[in-house]
Amino acid sequence: MKLNSEQEKKIKNFVDKQGFKLLELRDDIEDHLCCVVESDLKRGRTFDQSLRDAISELAPNGLIDLERKTIFLLNSKRIIMMKKLMYFIGFIGALTLTVGVVFKILWYPGANKLFMTGFLLLLLIFVPMLAIDRYKVAIAKTLSERLKIVLGCVSGVIVGLSGLFKLMHWMGAEVLLLAGAFIFVVGYLPFLFFTMYRKSLA
Repeated sequence: MKLNSEQEKKIKNFVDKQGFKLLELRDDIEDHLCCVVESDLKRGRTFDQSLRDAISELAPNGLIDLERKTIFLLNSKRIIMMKKLMYFIGFIGALTLTVGVVFKILWYPGANKLFMTGFLLLLLIFVPMLAIDRYKVAIAKTLSERLKIVLGCVSGVIVGLSGLFKLMHWMGAEVLLLAGAFIFVVGYLPFLFFTMYRKSLA
C-alpha cells in the first residue's frame, strides 16, 4: 500500500521538527521511514503504529542521535585528537599540581609556580574542555541535563578560583566563593536532583 500525500507530509513534518543540520541525512531518514512504513502498511498495520515502530527501530535514542553519531564518524579523527589533547592537558595539570604540592611541603623553590600552573591547567582548560565534551554527548538530551553540565562547570571553576585566591592571599576570594556556591546551590543542585528524580521514574 502506497503512502498518501497526507501520510508523507506527516513523516516529513516529524523529521523536520527534529532540527537536523545535515540536510542530506534528514532526507535519507525521511526516505527510510517512508519505505519502512509503506512496507508495514502492506502487511495490514496502521500508519501511526508503523511510524512509531520504524522510528524506535531506527533510532531508540531519538532521530537526532543519528546526526550526532554521524557527525562523530565524519569528524572522528579531529574528535579523537581533541580528546587526546584534553586528557593530556589533564595529565600535565595533575602532574604539575602534585609536584607543586610536594615541593611546597619540602620547601623547594618554584613550588608556588608549579602549583599555580597545574591548578590553572586543570581548572581553566581541562575542566571546561571536559564539560564541553560532556555537553556534546548530552546535546540530544533534555535541557535540564545540558544546564546541569554548564552550571556544574561554571560553579566548579569559580569555587576553584576562590580556593586559589585564598591560598595565594589575593583579594576577591570571598566574593568568588559566594558566587560559586550560589550557582552551585541555586543552579546546579536543582537540575542534578531533578534529573535524578526523572531517571528514578523511568
